[in-house]
Amino acid sequence: MNAVRHLYVHLPFCSSRCGYCDFVTLVGRRGQHEAYVDALLAELALERDALAPELETIFLGGGTPTFTATDALERLLAALPDAAEVTVEANPETVSPELAALLSRNRVNRVSLGAQSFRPRLLGVLDRVAGPDDVRAAFYHLRDAGFDNISLDLLYGIPGESAADLERDLADAIALEPEHLSCYELEAKPGTRFTHAHGAELERQAEAMEGHFEQVVATLTEAGYRWYETANFCREATLDAEGRDLRARHNLAYWLGRDYLGLGIGAVSTVAGVRRRNLPGLGAYLAALSRGEAPPRELEPLADETRRRERVMLGLRLDEPLVLAGLDDALDPDALDRLERAGLALRGHGPSLTLTRRGRFLGGGVTAELLA
Repeated sequence: MNAVRHLYVHLPFCSSRCGYCDFVTLVGRRGQHEAYVDALLAELALERDALAPELETIFLGGGTPTFTATDALERLLAALPDAAEVTVEANPETVSPELAALLSRNRVNRVSLGAQSFRPRLLGVLDRVAGPDDVRAAFYHLRDAGFDNISLDLLYGIPGESAADLERDLADAIALEPEHLSCYELEAKPGTRFTHAHGAELERQAEAMEGHFEQVVATLTEAGYRWYETANFCREATLDAEGRDLRARHNLAYWLGRDYLGLGIGAVSTVAGVRRRNLPGLGAYLAALSRGEAPPRELEPLADETRRRERVMLGLRLDEPLVLAGLDDALDPDALDRLERAGLALRGHGPSLTLTRRGRFLGGGVTAELLA
């Protein structure tokens, strides 16, 4: 039975590489965009039998998907299956009225816009190309093209950022009235240019991160956003004229442990108990698919125990109860008792488990203690 209802497509091309980025990205390569889309569509044809007849979500991530050559991007979007939610990531400097119209006419109904900050000084630290006015212009181009489901990405914990800077960033984001916000603590990934340049300062300000996190949650929930996942917020259905569920359905599939298929270099899939990762080399990817072969990839069969542990770790990021049926042996019952007495976790009927508000702020530490 075809069961995979969630498709990820990786478009790795960017105009430049931000110092903090450790994703599979390629700078420029304009001459290879068409060939890469050819390869993506060939991989999709090879994997078509794994997909359900009707998809729930498609997500185009990167890289900067909207940096992809216009003709190639439109050809890709037109060839993808239909899905209830089709999201494209975009950097603000790439979003013109023409680009917004291209997305709209090709069944994209959700855009995730990488704002990161509205403070020019902090955008400079991040090596971002777009300025605050570019973010606002991109947002309004999308609105003018009819998009009524826009997400903004923000980063906090940027070197040199103060609580006042974060307060102003949140205020600027809220003023645009996006349907969704993703707010991430900046991580200094090993080996990145950013770690070498700012690692010491990031270590010095580590103690401020919990306060920044609480500031983000307090500000956005007071503004009417639901804190539905550790780093993600959406407008409440009661505040949306159509009463829509504005959670990111694609990411929700990951957090709920559903199978998904990934296409493109570096893309990850989890299908029928096997996790696989396409290798990041562009040349080998293009060559294999031009021969009608699957791209080079690593395979990792997932033991039942691994899947149960992942289900707990990801499920407890959400604000809804995690159903514990089949997960008992992944939990340490003594730790659960301790955490419940400490007011960090709460058992419910079913049985089920949720983290309290304070437990969610401590997130990873609480989950690590819970796991047997």
